[in-house]
Amino acid sequence: MNSAAPTKVLIIDDDPYILEMYLLKFKEAGFDVMTGSDGKEAIEKTASFAPDVLLLDIVMPVYDGFEVLRRLVEGGKLGKTKAVMLTNLGQREDIERGMKLGASEYIVKAHFTPSEVVEKVNQLLSKK
Repeated sequence: MNSAAPTKVLIIDDDPYILEMYLLKFKEAGFDVMTGSDGKEAIEKTASFAPDVLLLDIVMPVYDGFEVLRRLVEGGKLGKTKAVMLTNLGQREDIERGMKLGASEYIVKAHFTPSEVVEKVNQLLSKK
């Protein structure tokens, strides 16, 4: 990987406060960050921005995170992007559904600080 190019992260969440918080944390950690607030934006920006990591909320307008992931995978638009479900839905069925659809990681927001989420993303990227 070219060390000159920062890792690209796309954060999709319909809560502006959460978006801003994660945007700041990932920028501080040296990532190239883009955000979006609904499922349609998630699909469009994944195609145009080609992020290394997609942080995807589940409960949001237009398409939920599961539908976004399904569409990206089926449309071949996920490519090398690692999808991380970042949500407050912590039921085992939700986690299993996300992982079955192709998520690389499933993070329950309430259990991790934004700094810990950045750390988890770094760990995910180092697994290659």
